[in-house]
Amino acid sequence: MADNWTPDSWRSKPILQVPEYPDPVALDDTEKRLASYPPLVFAGEARLLRDRLADVANGKGFLLQGGDCAESFAEHGADNIRDFFRVFLQMAVVLTFGAQQPVVKIGRIAGQFAKPRSSNIENKDGVELPSYRGDIINGIEFDEASRIPDPQRQVMAYRQSAATLNLLRAFAQGGYANLDNVHQWMLGFVKDSPQAERYRKLADRISETMDFMRAVGITAENHARLRETDFFTSHEALLLGYEEALTRTDSTSGEWYGTSGHMIWIGDRTRQPDHAHVEYCRGIKNPLGLKCGPSMDPDGLIELIDLLNPENDPGRLTLIARFGHDKVADHLPQLIRVVEREGKKVVWSCDPMHGNTITLNSYKTRPFERVLSEVESFFQIHRAEGTHPGGIHIEMTGKDVTECTGGARAVTAEDLSDRYHTHCDPRLNSDQALELAFLVAELMKGGRDEETRVTAAG
Repeated sequence: MADNWTPDSWRSKPILQVPEYPDPVALDDTEKRLASYPPLVFAGEARLLRDRLADVANGKGFLLQGGDCAESFAEHGADNIRDFFRVFLQMAVVLTFGAQQPVVKIGRIAGQFAKPRSSNIENKDGVELPSYRGDIINGIEFDEASRIPDPQRQVMAYRQSAATLNLLRAFAQGGYANLDNVHQWMLGFVKDSPQAERYRKLADRISETMDFMRAVGITAENHARLRETDFFTSHEALLLGYEEALTRTDSTSGEWYGTSGHMIWIGDRTRQPDHAHVEYCRGIKNPLGLKCGPSMDPDGLIELIDLLNPENDPGRLTLIARFGHDKVADHLPQLIRVVEREGKKVVWSCDPMHGNTITLNSYKTRPFERVLSEVESFFQIHRAEGTHPGGIHIEMTGKDVTECTGGARAVTAEDLSDRYHTHCDPRLNSDQALELAFLVAELMKGGRDEETRVTAAG
């Protein structure tokens, strides 16, 4: 157990990005009720994820993490969950083939309800109200009653997370993830894409591999791994009262786990080493993520790594780089170098979304070409440093929204108003997400080809 740590020791630390509830008694009652509820995930599942991420940290896997910017109560439905899971699986198949390595699948789902804000106040037409902080805290409607933090929303978030997890587990283990199905869905995308020729070669090679497997008798009927998959959940651990209420002792090890999700991460705005969010996260045994933005300096990063992963266990800590396409080359190399110099075992993942947000026609958006540019730079920098580009972390949906511009089926600035449904930040739509997966697969294949040439020359 971490030194001088308890599930509530964060309460004695400074804290940022938390709401002020008008009724502390009601908040306390809600947290006590949540503490009596069953866990949403289990310690053994979190340990399995740590093992899988340890492989990624050692260069033997790739991390795909993605999902909603902020889950909402209004959009909770079986179709939305199914459509997200379907696109996510397609991305994973493409990346698996590109990397020739296992892909660890972690959704931003079943818990991603709270959002940090750059300002406590939102101003519209001269009217000022508290900012929307996610459905687990207050409502998105711009009226005074909706913006009052309500602790009952935590119970609603718990119940929605439980229902979402129930469906995800059924999809992952009940045949929906059958590799034959996933490949057929992906072929539909390739056939209809304006860049079909670019993707068809990879799709054809996957088809050939699957045909060979069938020819030698390896099918979904006799190999469970072809019809089932492991799928994990994650979210930003922002609302610490909720996280504490769902922190439980594992009966087999005596260690503390956060049971709100398999993996939780600390955002770029709440990673102060002497503050509450780092204090809470250092004591639980879940895999952790740490967002690294332009203000992260090398010494500060090592201090945080030592606090969050003092035993230097591979798989414990994922560093999620989010700089912006025009800043990544200025910041990422020095962080990689200090981590390598200090011998720290981490997963490096690229978040190409949060540093590339602009405003067009009064809509927040993210140009697809900037997203891709940051991913390409991430891979190039790691190759130059001799380190493993371990994953991507994206905000995406399975729906045909118009929130990010660009892509093969180009969304224009004028299109943004058509289907702009996000409750917070713009997401890649289903076509853009799968297109990104094909492009990342090309980057990974190019890296493997280069390693082969270097080996042969040596």
